[in-house]
Amino acid sequence: MSVSHSSKLNKVVRDQYMRLPQGDRVLVTYVWIDGSGEGVRCKTRTMDQEPKCIEDVPEWNFDGSSTDQAEGSNSDMFLIPVRMFRDPFCLDPNKLVLCEVLKYNRKHAETNLRNTCKKVMDLVKDSHPWFGMEQEYTLLGINGHPYGWPDNGFPGPQGPYYCGVGADKVYGRDIVESHYKACIYAGVKICGTNAEVMPSQWEFQVGPCEGIEMGDHLWMARFILHRVCEDFGVVATLDPKPMTGNWNGAGCHTNYSTEDMRKEGGLKCIEAAIEKLSKRHNYHICVYDPRGGRDNSRRLTGHHETSSIFEFSAGVANRGASIRIPRQVGQDGYGYFEDRRPAANCDPYAVTEAIVSTTCLNETGMQTTDYADK
Repeated sequence: MSVSHSSKLNKVVRDQYMRLPQGDRVLVTYVWIDGSGEGVRCKTRTMDQEPKCIEDVPEWNFDGSSTDQAEGSNSDMFLIPVRMFRDPFCLDPNKLVLCEVLKYNRKHAETNLRNTCKKVMDLVKDSHPWFGMEQEYTLLGINGHPYGWPDNGFPGPQGPYYCGVGADKVYGRDIVESHYKACIYAGVKICGTNAEVMPSQWEFQVGPCEGIEMGDHLWMARFILHRVCEDFGVVATLDPKPMTGNWNGAGCHTNYSTEDMRKEGGLKCIEAAIEKLSKRHNYHICVYDPRGGRDNSRRLTGHHETSSIFEFSAGVANRGASIRIPRQVGQDGYGYFEDRRPAANCDPYAVTEAIVSTTCLNETGMQTTDYADK
């Protein structure tokens, strides 16, 4: 197997040092989204006492020229703490802190999509929008080849791998279960996991989360995933189509409801929301991956449990539609719906903001409203 050299270091020796007492001092790891809009970065500082709330964590800075977020001649960027989690790697009382990124002039960085998402979520807070996002990902060796696949050739056709059990069906369960437990320890609202249709592909689900909480928890779950994979010496890719050919791609299906949709008779509200989404399909495709739809064009082909990127569709229990209404929701007459279009590498802030702005704020067309002064 193609694993990293660092994963082969003696972890027992590391544990010896990790058990050393640290007194009242606390390690705080700042986590942020880099200039790619997909990658996460982190760095750690010492605090003299344990922060009890996010306001106790001070602003910090970093070199934006090394993360594709600033020029070298004016490289300092600000890290603004927004949500705090327990640290599953260094353990209590140490912390992981998710941060927004501001430029030298205190304006939000181009990849800081949390900024506008928070404004939109504040506007619709009385609707209590709930989200659950299903993050698919694929495990790779550091050579870029799917983990567990034959070095020369391919595994057997898709079929036995989805929710599979057995050494010939699933690859990397140790990583998946370690990630699950680490997320629970951290306080991430992870709610499930399963092996996916393509071998070495997995999924975890985060939610239900309300408003801005969705993006915060999914980004931290992604950071923890990459950090766990680092320990095992493999790579987790969020590429929407990591293997060309007759293999499933990877999405980030987004389940959504408002308070009215969750009430008896809410199916009418669900249908009204879907009607609004149908008229803004091109806009949503543009924001559902970091490259304006180019990544999703490799995935949304109308095959392999996807809809066509060129057409909007909706149906009950239809995994080949843009929007799926679960069978139980159709029977009960209330609940939620699933937007199956977001790519695995989407920014959850962009996805949740787009869904809310279309269905609750009645935005149309390709332009967005600036709610800064509203």
